[in-house]
Amino acid sequence: MIDPRLRMLQLVARHGTVTAAAEALHYTPSAVSHQLRQLSADLGADLVVQQGRGVRLTAAAHTVLRHTEILHAQAERARAELATADEPAGPFTLCGFSTAATRLLPPAAAALRDRFPRVAVRVIEAEPVRCFDLLGAGDADLALVIPTADTPSAADRRFDQQPLLDDPLDLVVPADHPLAARSTVTLADTADEPWIVGRPGSTYYHLVLTMCMAAGFIPDIAHHADEWDTGSALVAHGFGIILVPRLARLHADWPVTRIPLHGEPAPVRRVLAVTRLGGRDHPTAAAALDAITATVQRLLPRRDGPPPAG
Repeated sequence: MIDPRLRMLQLVARHGTVTAAAEALHYTPSAVSHQLRQLSADLGADLVVQQGRGVRLTAAAHTVLRHTEILHAQAERARAELATADEPAGPFTLCGFSTAATRLLPPAAAALRDRFPRVAVRVIEAEPVRCFDLLGAGDADLALVIPTADTPSAADRRFDQQPLLDDPLDLVVPADHPLAARSTVTLADTADEPWIVGRPGSTYYHLVLTMCMAAGFIPDIAHHADEWDTGSALVAHGFGIILVPRLARLHADWPVTRIPLHGEPAPVRRVLAVTRLGGRDHPTAAAALDAITATVQRLLPRRDGPPPAG
């Protein structure tokens, strides 16, 4: 409905380089550069100029982007209105970080498949930054993300970002650890423990560091593990402790104890449901959100409820 070159310009503005925008779009940098030159020629105004290793958007580009945001939002609303007139059909893609892709998106995808047989549902597991790129490129329609310093702010007018849930983080220690017998444990009680966290740069890595620093200490990082099963296996063998989101399930055979944390700061990770602006009212997106919310209520009936078995 809208010139796809405008989407390219948006992604260049987001990433600051043609190369990064091309990667998000699955194009070559030369193809993106060529399309932007053509767009500049069609509009009769220079849009980007080279600046070091990146590019700088001109005043004309910012004017175009301001109107592009309005156009895309109106196009999303038009699609939503058209879909209400007939049974939804066509592709619909859900994306989300690992735990969401495991616990929340499959039930939602199944609900959409059963309710809208003409909709081709797809699920993509991706880190939050990548989820926003998928939405921006039109390759995904609904994302579940954890906001980070690298994701678009809540004020970004391209997206509709709404809180979905606060997922509490539980402490996981060896079953024979002294903390396992405590009735109350705070994050500050773990200051002298060796920690197992995600790889540097990952969402989980930043989350743990931020939470520990808020509790008054910098964690002693002993090992890196991105998968909860890997982390809990290391815990079971006495290599350290981990924080695990309440939604995540752990291997039932590992001799570990999962402990809800108390006090301040209360470790949680906020999960957002994100669509392109104007896309939340699309019947398929609305049905997906209803299914996701129902799953959340089943898995986390109370924020202070006990951690799930396993």
